[in-house]
Amino acid sequence: MPDPLRLGIAGLGTVGIGVVEIVVRHAELIAARGGRPIEITAVSARNRSQDRGADLSGFAWEDDPVALAQRPDIDVFVELMGGSEGAARAATEAAIAAGKDVVTANKALLAHHGQRLAEAAEQRGAVIRFEAAVAGGIPVIKTLTEGLAGNQITRVMGVMNGTCNYILTRMEGAGLPYAEVFEEARKLGYLEADPQLDVGGIDAGHKLSLLAAIAFGTRVSFSDVELEGIDRVSIDDIRLAADMGYRIKLLGVAQMTGRGLEQRMSPCLVPANSPLGQLEGGTNMVVLEGDSVGQVVLRGAGAGRGPTASAVMADVIDLARGTRLSTFGRPATSLAAPTHAKAMAPAAHYLRMTLQDKPGALAKIATVLGEAGVSIDRMRQYGHTDASTAPVLIVTHKTTRDAIDHALKGFAATGVMVGEPVALRIERV
Repeated sequence: MPDPLRLGIAGLGTVGIGVVEIVVRHAELIAARGGRPIEITAVSARNRSQDRGADLSGFAWEDDPVALAQRPDIDVFVELMGGSEGAARAATEAAIAAGKDVVTANKALLAHHGQRLAEAAEQRGAVIRFEAAVAGGIPVIKTLTEGLAGNQITRVMGVMNGTCNYILTRMEGAGLPYAEVFEEARKLGYLEADPQLDVGGIDAGHKLSLLAAIAFGTRVSFSDVELEGIDRVSIDDIRLAADMGYRIKLLGVAQMTGRGLEQRMSPCLVPANSPLGQLEGGTNMVVLEGDSVGQVVLRGAGAGRGPTASAVMADVIDLARGTRLSTFGRPATSLAAPTHAKAMAPAAHYLRMTLQDKPGALAKIATVLGEAGVSIDRMRQYGHTDASTAPVLIVTHKTTRDAIDHALKGFAATGVMVGEPVALRIERV
């Protein structure tokens, strides 16, 4: 029988324990599929005495994950600690320096340091696999690097943060305001310790930057992702979008244009009857478009113990089989430095604003839009309960975001605005 593939697991939280459970529960199955036994040699976590609901007594323990990464009796370092710096970065670098293969669920680490880590791994003959870092249990990395390897990818799009999708669909289904659902999500443990990672679009932006690197053969460029969170989406926006046949999603879109690479993560209106529009709760969906295959839609659990551990084990089993791919689908040194391009593809936009209820207010707004080159498709007032203000909804014809931004600046100078307007792209899906 071939020698076992020996794992060292750093991080014994929800996902780490999920990996332990799969290795123990499905030992015969994964040995058959991987062509060799897969065993856990040693583990590491901050608190050795914590009850994690799993028997860890059969594994060696390292208090320092760097020491774990350097152990001579492990073949694969499984990094499940999280974070772009600190122990996760130091231990991953140590594992690569020691010639170990790395499997990680850490999208932040790769979004910030992926290029350098990939180059270091290739110099040492090591492999970095990260299926679990993007969209949980959805095999989107494998789909891009293997299943669609013969395609020129034209667009990557998707809902990649289950917490945001939960908040938006909960607001719609229960008719609750954002602040109330946000607090509900916090109490349920759905939010990161820093909620802005979720609701600010940062977590999803990390994932989008990794997919874009694979899809378009560029270096990871998270700093170029245009980020806008969901915190300004109101229950009024949810209801008005629904009235027009749309739903609001935190949507990531990456595409290569003649000007360069566009990457944006922002709330958008999508048709309610589209696959993305029908996505409920904490589920993720990634849409890949290739020149030969057309559109491929992948849907599944974006987080959680089972789905994420499943993705980790898919990478581990590939290594057991001897499948060795470059980190981002091609040699890291061949990846091009991307040229950042602001999203310029014309689209209709949804604008919601509150105006002072006085003669000529709406005419001033229409004039500003006209001067910005923005044509109005439809306009109406809604929910007019306060005699001093007038809530207004405008849907534009197709226009660029630059034109919308120019108009938003012009609105502020009219003297009739109450508060900040909301502008959301209506996305073609």
